[in-house]
Amino acid sequence: MAKCEICERGMLTGRHISITRSQVSRRAKRNWKTNVKRVKILDANGAARHAYVCTSCLRDGKVKRAI
Repeated sequence: MAKCEICERGMLTGRHISITRSQVSRRAKRNWKTNVKRVKILDANGAARHAYVCTSCLRDGKVKRAI
């Protein structure tokens, strides 16, 4: 799974709890994948390159996209 190159956000792990929540046996392990896109960005030198960036970093303006 790809990680965000800006904030290093990756896959999260946890437990999925059923709707009844009464039995411990119904708690299964689960992975949540981050919303990571492969986009063309401008790096510090001004050169364009491809990178994996999460959508929250794109929305917050932490990355300058290349056209």
